[in-house]
Amino acid sequence: MPIIEYKCPNCGSGMVFDADTGMLSCYSCGRKDNIEQIPDPLTKHVFSEEDEAREYHCNSCGAVIMTEAETSATSCSFCGSAVVLSDRLTGELAPVKIIPFSISKEQAMKAFRKWCGKGLVTPSGFMTADRIKGITGLYVPFWLYDLHNDVEVYARATKVSTYRSGDYEYTKTDYYDLYREICLDYIKVPIDASEKMNDELMDKLEPFPYDKLESFKTPYLAGYIAEKYSYNDEELYPRVKDKIDKYIYSYINSTVSGYATVNYTDVDIDTELERADYVLLPVWMVQYDYNKRKYTFAMNGQTGKVVGKPPISKMKVAGWFAGISGISFLALHLVSSWIIGGGFW
Repeated sequence: MPIIEYKCPNCGSGMVFDADTGMLSCYSCGRKDNIEQIPDPLTKHVFSEEDEAREYHCNSCGAVIMTEAETSATSCSFCGSAVVLSDRLTGELAPVKIIPFSISKEQAMKAFRKWCGKGLVTPSGFMTADRIKGITGLYVPFWLYDLHNDVEVYARATKVSTYRSGDYEYTKTDYYDLYREICLDYIKVPIDASEKMNDELMDKLEPFPYDKLESFKTPYLAGYIAEKYSYNDEELYPRVKDKIDKYIYSYINSTVSGYATVNYTDVDIDTELERADYVLLPVWMVQYDYNKRKYTFAMNGQTGKVVGKPPISKMKVAGWFAGISGISFLALHLVSSWIIGGGFW
C-alpha cells in the first residue's frame, strides 16, 4: 500500500509540519523547508473505498501500520515516523483546501490549562490538577457549502396606536398584509463530515478563519492525524439546510420590524447548492481525566477557541445562589452557559 513519508535531506530523520513556522521541519538538525516549494507526490486517481481496516507498512522500519478506513494520516507506533496514506487523499477523496495548524502542541496545552482555570462553577480539583491524558492534533474533514436562497414570505401584521378624545382614550389597531421577496447567499457554511466527531462540539468550534485556507498539500499532514470524510456533500446537504434556517428566519424577522404583531402565513425557502468543497480543518482533541471520568474537549487549531463540557460543582452553584441572591439570574446564566462551547474560553 502507498505510504508517503518526509525524510530530512540533511540527516535522514522524519520531518513534520511545524505550526509555529508553517514549514516542514526536522527537529533533529533544524532544517526547515517551504511547503509551497515541495512537489506533492499525490497523483490523481480514484480510490475505491473499503469500510474495513487496512494494512500498510512503514517505509522507515517496516512495521505493519493498521488503520481504520477513515484514517488518511497517522504515525508509526513503533518508530514514530509521520506517514500519509496517499491512496486515501486522491481522486474523489482529495481535499480541495486545508487550514494548517498555527497553534503548536505546547501552546495548546498551555491554553487549555488557562481555559480550565476560568471555570467559575467547576470543581477546584478540576481547575488545579494536571489530568490531561492525551492531546492529539487532528485534521477533521469538513464540507464548505455555498448556498443561494430565494425566499418568499407572506404575513399578517398589526400596528397599535392610542389617542384621547375628550374624556376617552381610544386604541386603534391597523392590519397589514406583508409580502417579502428575499435573496440570500451563504458562503463557506461548514459541516463536519466525520462520523467519529461530535457534531455539536464541531459546530461550537466555529468560526474558522477561512482567509487561512491553503491549497491542499500532503506535507501539512506530516506529524498529525487526519481523517477522510465519512459522508459526502449530498448526504450532508439536509443538515446544512437546517443549519442556515435560523439565519434565514432571523433575516426575515429583521425585515418586518416596527409592527406590534407579525403572523407568518407562508414562508417558502428555495435553496440551491452552488458549490461544496471538501476541506481539512485543524482541531486539537484533548482527553482529560477527573474523578474517574473521562472528558473530551476540542480546540480550534487556528484560533485557540476551546469547547467542551466540564464537570459542575454543586457546592459552588449553591454558593452562587445563596450568597448572591440579588443577582441569581447571573449565576443561572453562568451555569447554563457552561455547556458544550460555554462562554469561558
